Amino acid sequence: MPSPDAPSDVKYPLDPVLDFMRLLWSIEHGLQRMSKRMESELGITAPQRLVLRIVGRFPGLSAGELADIVRLHPSTITGILQRLVARGLLEGERDTTDSRRARLRLRPRAVGYTRTSPGTVEQAVRQALKRAGQSNVRAARKVLAEVARRLNEF
Repeated sequence: MPSPDAPSDVKYPLDPVLDFMRLLWSIEHGLQRMSKRMESELGITAPQRLVLRIVGRFPGLSAGELADIVRLHPSTITGILQRLVARGLLEGERDTTDSRRARLRLRPRAVGYTRTSPGTVEQAVRQALKRAGQSNVRAARKVLAEVARRLNEF
């Protein structure tokens, strides 16, 4: 498999849009593959780890607030939260001001999953960001944010 950062194949040149989409699909495939590997090696998927990291950083979030942070539909977050609660990694305490809402907190068993670890999506992203430099990261973030915004319009 050629390197994803290699320019488009000379034999099959792509326009900038298709070339960028190729990179996005390569990232999506890599995220899925690494998440499956994380599950088999660490016992947790990349989305589950992201949720634990965020709840660990901001204890007391509601599911809706968490969905806003990770920019996912609340129903997507619900499935992740249910699996983490079932495994004893996360708990929801009833909000004292709104009994319909639960406030999320890590269980003690989850703390190990919130530490920086090799072999995770987060570690791969950390290394890529460090290598790219701040100005490239800012530019890439702008483009990716705009693509995400456009994709989520529909």
